[in-house]
Order: sequence, then C-alpha cells, then structure tokens
Amino acid sequence: MNGFLIINKPAGITSHDVVDAARRLAGTRRIGHAGTLDPLATGVLVLALGAATRLVQFIDGSDKTYRATLRLGETTTTYDADGDLVERRPVTASQAEVEAALAGFRGAIAQIPPMYSAVKVKGQKLYKLARQGKEIERAPRPVTIHRLDALDWALPDVTVEVVCSAGTYIRSLAHDLGQALGCGAHLTALTRTAAGEFRLEDSHTLEALGALAQAGRLEEVLLPPETALTALPVIVITPEQEQAVRFGQTITLDDAPDAEMAQARDAVGRFIAVMRPVEPGVWRPKIVFASAD
Repeated sequence: MNGFLIINKPAGITSHDVVDAARRLAGTRRIGHAGTLDPLATGVLVLALGAATRLVQFIDGSDKTYRATLRLGETTTTYDADGDLVERRPVTASQAEVEAALAGFRGAIAQIPPMYSAVKVKGQKLYKLARQGKEIERAPRPVTIHRLDALDWALPDVTVEVVCSAGTYIRSLAHDLGQALGCGAHLTALTRTAAGEFRLEDSHTLEALGALAQAGRLEEVLLPPETALTALPVIVITPEQEQAVRFGQTITLDDAPDAEMAQARDAVGRFIAVMRPVEPGVWRPKIVFASAD
C-alpha cells in the first residue's frame, strides 16, 4: 500500500496515536505523518503509507488552514486549554479593537515558539524543559499569516480562520494576540481544515477507516503518492530518459520549467520521479519511484 490517507483526527489523542491506529488497520509499520497536531486539535492529518513516506517533505512545507477559537482574558502555561491557568484579566477590548489587533498579525511576522513544543534549543526539546518548570529564551522564527479573519464573536471567545505558512503555532498566535490586547488569551479549540491540497471534506474518521479495513477496502480511499506534488510543474520524459532517470542519471530537457523541482511523468501520465535542475537544461532525479510494471 503506497499513498496517502487523509484522517479527520479527533480531539484528545496525539498524532502518534493516529499513526499507531493506522498501522494496525493497514497491517504495515511503514507509516508516517505530516504536520503534527496537538491532542486538543482536530481535523486534517495526512498519513503517508509505504513509498509515499518519501514525499512527506512536500506536505510538511505546505501552507495550512485552521479554524481556531480563542478565549480572551485567560493565559495558560501551554497557551491552550490543556494547560494550567496562569492569569485571568478583565476583557475590556471592543470588537473593533480586537479586529485592529488581528490586523497586526497578518503578513510576515516573527513568532516565538511556546515552551510546550517539540522545538529543540541546544539539543533539548522545549517541552521537556517546561515540564521541569524551566523557561528559556527562544529565538523568534519567521512565519507568514496569509489570512486571519474573525468568523464569530461571542466575547470573550473569538473564532478565527487562519491561513499560514508551515511552522506557525496557532497557540502562540492566540497568546500573542492576548498580549497585544493587554488581557491575555489562549486557544480553546482548533481544527485544521486544509494542509496543502488536502481538505477536511476529503478526510475520513478512524471509525470509517476501520470499517473499510474490515471489509478489505482500505485501498479505495488511498490517494496516489503524486497527490502530494500538485504544486510542482510536470515534465514529460521519453522512455530513454525514463531509463536514465531510474538509474539516477541526469537528463537534458529542451523546454525545462523555471522551477527548483518538478515531477517527471511518462507519455501516459505515470509518475516516475521528482527532479531537480543541476544546471540550465540538465535535471537530476531527487526521488525515484519504483516502476509500475
């Protein structure tokens, strides 16, 4: 089984729990996931099976879309509802003031990762230090908030939609918004509605996948590996070029795309490899997939 399963992750379990469940259902250990979701979060979790694990990097780096509920007036240790309450303050900000504060987070920003995260500083994971009651200085990281719009107002709760670059912490966004408003805030609910080209409406619950697996039909919802590569241009190669690519050799293209990578397909559209340019017009295979023959 080679391809992608799009899971609608439930709240209360880790991303690794989902992987373990999928391994039992698919009967294989070779499963990875793209874009970890915290236990509190629900929604799109992309699992890669078999050879598709080699393409996880293309999903990890894609933009993500979230629907998040933020509670103003309360700060927690983890920046979300799973943490301990640190401080409670009155919420005096109006809807217009919250809107103005949201506008300040749109675009390219520098974000400090939360202490309760898997980010490593000097070889140590931050969450391990946080569990010891330690807090250390963290370097801000560049992220991009492409869109940040309020969907629903029920102050002190605000529900927003966020479209952001990979690596953005929505928990930190909630916390930082609270700091900007002077009342504090934390995340109370989070649903990832899209990861790159993978959408929530195309996802499956673990219960539904279990029923399919029991009926021997799990492969019916397995998306082909090349689904992860829709953002890459396509180059069509000849049988002779395909043979060279499968041996890891370079090929020359007369009409090469202006791109850092591309997907190579044969004349009938079968996915062959991910290619990268080494010099103008000359391309080398980066990832080669086994022949379907």
